Parts: sequence; structure tokens; C-alpha cells
Amino acid sequence: MKIWHISDTHTFHNLLEIPADIDMVIFSGDCSNPRDPFANEPEVRDFIDWYSALSVKHKIFVAGNHDTSIEKRLVTKYDFMNAGIIYLENSYTTIEGLKIFGSPYTPSFGFGWSFNKDRTKLDRIWRNIIDIDTDIIINHGPPKGILDISFDRNGAMERCGDKSLMNRVIEVRPKLVLFGHIHNCEDIINQGVLQISTLPTKFSNGSVVKDGRFGKLSSNGNVFEIKTKKSLFEKVKYELGRVLHKYSRTSKTQI
Repeated sequence: MKIWHISDTHTFHNLLEIPADIDMVIFSGDCSNPRDPFANEPEVRDFIDWYSALSVKHKIFVAGNHDTSIEKRLVTKYDFMNAGIIYLENSYTTIEGLKIFGSPYTPSFGFGWSFNKDRTKLDRIWRNIIDIDTDIIINHGPPKGILDISFDRNGAMERCGDKSLMNRVIEVRPKLVLFGHIHNCEDIINQGVLQISTLPTKFSNGSVVKDGRFGKLSSNGNVFEIKTKKSLFEKVKYELGRVLHKYSRTSKTQI
């Protein structure tokens, strides 16, 4: 399965170039900008119109901290579902045998944006809602230490990912962890796909905008392929069929 992962378009989704032959597109939050949910709503609805029109079989959406109209339920999951989009909010979907979890939760920085949670509570949340057999984890924010470099109010560089999420990733060992939230800043590149040698997991930051330069994309997201459980099942089924056919012919010859 060929997957296109994008995030943090902040209303500039129309500038993206749609890759060819994509089976699934996954969006991991921040399609909009305004803090005011009433001003935010038209931007989210514009994104839904664009997203639903993509000629891709599977479309998944997870909200971000800027998507305030979704948290306030001015835009609901039914708006996405009616547009043919899978909306995940601390919930699961299964596609071709892959168990996919999505959550908009990010650690709070004290700025009062949407879907922010106290860092001390996230460990219990992730342990309770991310199952051990999850294949793909989609979260708006990154796990600690993975493509999560930002700068504090004093300009000092820091890693601002979620340590509790990283701990759960180490336990679950999914195939993919997809996120956004942290844009590349100055010469620090946070986009791209990263794999750690000690884990079978690929990490993807799909953010496409650059801080301070909204309107000029710094990325077109990430594209990669993953073997689905359905494809593995079909291969096993095919090989088993060959063995049974060979055995059947041998048995008839002996008779």
C-alpha cells in the first residue's frame, strides 16, 4: 500500500502536488489557523471540500491544536464521514488488515489551543487507548526525541515531543508513527521519515509549512509503502494453493 502523509497545511492545501498512484492519504492535523472557532470553521470546511475531492481510495483525518472549530463541535465527525473521510479522535479504523489509531492530543504549552492535555496525564491516556497490536499510530504531535526540535520563548532550542507517547511507541512497536505539529525552524529540518535501528517503526513528520513563511511550502509531505496484512495473507494463500495443487497432482499420479 502506498501512503501519502501530510500535516499542518494551515489553509495552503491547494499548493500541494498530489502524488501519483496513492492508495491512502493521512492528514495529521492543523488544516486551519484562527483560534476563534467561528472564524476557524470556514477554513476547516474548505479543507474538507478539497480533501474529499482527492482521487484516493482511503482518506484519514486527525485534528490538530489549531482546528478549534472541531474541538468546539462546530464541525463534527459526521461532516468528515459524509464527505467520505475517516475521522479519528482517540479511535481506530482497520484498512486491509492494518489497525490504525488516531488522536489529536498534544502536550499543553499553556497557550490554550485545542486538544491540549497536561503532560502528567498523557502516560495513563496512551496506555489506556493505544492497543498493543496497533499497526499505525497517528497523532498530531511527535513523540519525544523524534523530529520534534523547536525553540522556547528565549530562543533556546529544545525537544518538545511527548515522552509518554514515545514510551508507548516503544512498548507497542507499530509499523508507522505519523505526526506533524512541529514545523522546520530556520536551519533545523523536522520533516521527513526517520527510522531508529532499535525499533521496527518508521516515524514521519508530515508538516508542509515553515514557521514564519506560511504560504510557501517547505515540503510536499512524505510518501512511502507498507505491506498490508491483506497482501501478506494473499501471498500465503497463493503459496498454500501451489503446495496443495502440487500435492494433489502427486497423489493422482501415485494412484
